[in-house]
Amino acid sequence: TMAFTGSITSAGNAVKTVGKETIYVPAAAMYPTTTSGCAALTQVELSSGQPELKCLDFDPSSDENAQFTVSFPKSMKFDTDITFRAFFTVSGTDTGTVSWALSGVACNDDDPIGASFGTAVAPTAKAHSGVSGDIDVTAESGGVTIAGRADDSMVFFNILRDVSADSQTGDARLLGIQIFFTTDLANDT
Repeated sequence: TMAFTGSITSAGNAVKTVGKETIYVPAAAMYPTTTSGCAALTQVELSSGQPELKCLDFDPSSDENAQFTVSFPKSMKFDTDITFRAFFTVSGTDTGTVSWALSGVACNDDDPIGASFGTAVAPTAKAHSGVSGDIDVTAESGGVTIAGRADDSMVFFNILRDVSADSQTGDARLLGIQIFFTTDLANDT
């Protein structure tokens, strides 16, 4: 066992250590839920010759949902919560806020997939700039507890636009979710 104070290098490069990690899940990897789902994945050209969007549109009139899955690395510390932030835009010029909430449930080998999601957690609702097509990034959320969490499992996530917690009158276009998690092992063996 060795203990170090300060940074560790090998051949002049910093050695990666355990701690906070990120994974980005684009909207293209998500799907609308059958009940109360958002619009299907669409491609939006803002202007010719510029970046195009692959996005899921969420209406302002009712709560809508999309889902996706992640298989976290074995080095993930599953006894700690994850956090997230959402990347989105708005199709109009309203400066109202958008509220995104995330919940998750983990399923191991031979577990039934029909399990209930944990409690949905939302960061502070984010106000849009008022310019159609400007990118909006929420603050990092509080801790999201994954129901049934266990090492080496498949995690199902539900992302919700909670219209009762926001004031945006236009469609919110979800571009993706950045998930933050903690590792406590050096590798995935």
